[in-house]
Amino acid sequence: MDIQAEKCSLQDRTISVGPPKITRFEKARIVGARALQISMGAPILVDAAENTNPIDIAVSELDAGILPITIRRTLPDGTFQDIPLKWLS
Repeated sequence: MDIQAEKCSLQDRTISVGPPKITRFEKARIVGARALQISMGAPILVDAAENTNPIDIAVSELDAGILPITIRRTLPDGTFQDIPLKWLS
């Protein structure tokens, strides 16, 4: 059984796979991955004067909307859409 994944086009900047907002599961995954990067020594993208916990810093970066991350949403038939984080509210 050979399944070919097809990419949905993003030419008109519409989100055709999933909701137009970031889901709680995507948020948890992004915050966890970014907190791990910060704890391993990645540069911090926001002013972290009051935040010393990597999770709090990651949440601050996500809320500021400055993370250069793309989310891939996949449907059961194999089609997917890569959505930049800044497109999601």
